Amino acid sequence: MEVTPLRKAARRGLADEAADRVREAIFAGHFRPGAPLREVELAASLEISRGSVREGISQLAREGLVRCGWHRPTTVVDVTPEDVDEVYSVRAALDRLAAVTARANAAEADLDALDALVADLAKAVRSKAPGPQLLALDIAFHDRVYAAAGNGRLTEAWHAVRSQVFLFQLQRVSLGHEHYRARVVAEHRELAELMRSGDRERLARVAEHHVESARESLLDRIRTE
Repeated sequence: MEVTPLRKAARRGLADEAADRVREAIFAGHFRPGAPLREVELAASLEISRGSVREGISQLAREGLVRCGWHRPTTVVDVTPEDVDEVYSVRAALDRLAAVTARANAAEADLDALDALVADLAKAVRSKAPGPQLLALDIAFHDRVYAAAGNGRLTEAWHAVRSQVFLFQLQRVSLGHEHYRARVVAEHRELAELMRSGDRERLARVAEHHVESARESLLDRIRTE
């Protein structure tokens, strides 16, 4: 049996690094939906091989962030109404289950962490932080809910759509920043309060409505554009 050279592990690490850097650039708004991702330019910018970039892009394709294929350019996914409906429908079901499961399983430290994230969101809104910064706190809140639920398979399902949710929410923020800014603190504060002491059925409805409201807001702005 041949031993796999350590050099291959390094290349795999570079591919992960490439995926991380490109993902960060997409989430920061540097690559907009539909924008091309050129392998040669990315490799030069990251100072790594085109092969590592190609592997990293493949990872992002599996996350649903980019589209690529034979004889077609690699691009950041477009945010279409059909995609929005699919992703947010899945997210609504997952978030509902995550919220009620977290309410049953969360430790006091988890609930305190959610309250702290709401406070950070409120501070960011008061300081007029840019949309991507607010969104990062928003997603961190939901990451914590899934962690508090303590269901590994549920968390895996969340991570399967998480990158697309971030991208779609980023598009929502870019098309209607003030609408998002006006609601983000109150909506997350309500979720945190209900997970601490609220009625289970009301929490389930609020968690689902939170996602449906985001879906409708984004669809309205896509149609307007």
